[in-house]
Amino acid sequence: MESYKYCLCFSRKFRWVEAQPPEDVKEAFTAYAERGSHINAEQLRRFLADAQGDAGATAADAERVMEQAYQLRHRHTLVKLSKPLLALEDFHQFLFSEDLNPPFRSQVHQEMTAPLSHYYIYTGHNSYLTGNQLSSDCSDVPIIKALERGVRVIELDIWPNSTKDGINVLHGRTLTTPVELIKCLRSIKEYAFTASPYPVIITLEDHLTPDLQAKVAEMVTETFGDMLYYPDKDSIEEFPSPEALKRRIILSTKPPKEYLEAKDDKDKDGAPQNGKVSNEEEAWGKEVPDLQYELESADKNENDQIEDEEDDDDDNDDDDPKVHQNSAPEYKHLITIRAGKPKGRLSDSLKVDPDKVRRLSLSEQELAKAAITHGADLVRFTQKNLLRIYPKGTRFNSSNYNPFIGWMHGAQMVAFNMQGYGRSLWLMHGFYKANGGCGYVKKPDFLLKTGPNREVFHPTANLPVKKTLKVKVYMGDGWRKDFSQTHFDAYSPPDFYTRVGIAGVPADAVMKKTKAIEDDWTPVWNEEFTFPLTVPELALLRIEVHEYDMSEKDDFGGQTCLPVSELGPGIRAVPLFDRKGMKFKSVKLLVRFEFV
Repeated sequence: MESYKYCLCFSRKFRWVEAQPPEDVKEAFTAYAERGSHINAEQLRRFLADAQGDAGATAADAERVMEQAYQLRHRHTLVKLSKPLLALEDFHQFLFSEDLNPPFRSQVHQEMTAPLSHYYIYTGHNSYLTGNQLSSDCSDVPIIKALERGVRVIELDIWPNSTKDGINVLHGRTLTTPVELIKCLRSIKEYAFTASPYPVIITLEDHLTPDLQAKVAEMVTETFGDMLYYPDKDSIEEFPSPEALKRRIILSTKPPKEYLEAKDDKDKDGAPQNGKVSNEEEAWGKEVPDLQYELESADKNENDQIEDEEDDDDDNDDDDPKVHQNSAPEYKHLITIRAGKPKGRLSDSLKVDPDKVRRLSLSEQELAKAAITHGADLVRFTQKNLLRIYPKGTRFNSSNYNPFIGWMHGAQMVAFNMQGYGRSLWLMHGFYKANGGCGYVKKPDFLLKTGPNREVFHPTANLPVKKTLKVKVYMGDGWRKDFSQTHFDAYSPPDFYTRVGIAGVPADAVMKKTKAIEDDWTPVWNEEFTFPLTVPELALLRIEVHEYDMSEKDDFGGQTCLPVSELGPGIRAVPLFDRKGMKFKSVKLLVRFEFV
């Protein structure tokens, strides 16, 4: 029984009852136990192969799972059976275990020998910031956290220190406090490969004089030693593969330029619209912007002049002879991925050079406009070259944007504020759970192919349904362990409901929700949703749990985003995460996935 205070002088009691296995679990148990009271190893092996899609499951695999599942339920008993049998409760415990029965297997399984341009790369923006873009501290701590999550592209803004004899990392022309470059480099070296063995790319936003550029070159070579990769010649015809660059560090920046004294800070991007934040936005972050709406908005303003929005967008021509004359040659030699901004007509910037590869940077607004007028050119460009997208300058609070415009046009480096928050960042976390969480996800084949008439994939084309995903949300559990009794409601147990949907190309994007289950810490919904998918290769399954509140904003109960292409069929345990993307200790859902 649980007691809740009511009207100061009174209290209400609620009986807590452990939820029973769903009917589908009981039916599966009965079928594979062959109407017996227990499942043995061979019966479990058949269940794993037939119902869970694990065709390679062996008897040894089944015995190992049974042993671990038995111990989950009987961990406090001294009796250990030589060959444990699973009762219905043990079987349910196994299915509801995220360790034994996750939604997909966490291992690298994609081809890793293609050029870097064939992969989406987990990319951070202003990786050194601990909070907002204007006044937060700069530190190596967020860099370490990003690397531990699997981020493969770290951005550093490098400026002269106050005495002009050293190099700091900070967000220029703001009140952010600096951190020394050498500290960031040493942390990158220490943590670069804790989550993934595949290459880490350091993008430098360079505001240095030639003598300080030479100092950076010395720091980088001394810090990374043999870990540092750079080509023997100034330009390369094709990027190396993630496999060839395992455990290597590479640099990406514009060719060096003279350091320009910081000008007066200009409000280039405008101010936040009205400063008002809705209750839901405060609790969850904004709903991910609708792609179709963004594209239509960009279409209306496609003739607007595009302004530079980032500090590294100062006027700088990669081919300016003065730039090359004044640059430090040893620094220039270390740049593997040469970067630049569009100059003149965008169609010229997107031309593919057969003799060399490069990186192009666009702001999120520039991308939305380019998607309207040069969508096919973007796809062709990204088949060989790298495209980096970065957040607009008005995101002072380190929020993010919808990454799918970039992904569905082949952009490899969709740069996000990893220190930010909200639903867009949850999509980024979910997208890079694919391929074992190694930070490199192979782009779909249709983004790498060009037809006989140079036609390429068009993300807003009217495409047929390729695959249908059915998602049945059975139940949830774990909130009683991870939250205080009155966290969601001071007067009664919580009223949970679940939102389930798809993020992807505009034709696939949708959100649905279950009914709310009143006064229950272990809600049982048993509701099924059907999602027809035209581009399942880019689709993410979105799941959020809310606690319904009649008088105030609904409370946050957990979230996750899962790449549809990785989901295993059958009944699965789905762990939930907090607002910042950290996994809860106990909170999880029991869900069935079925592909038609």
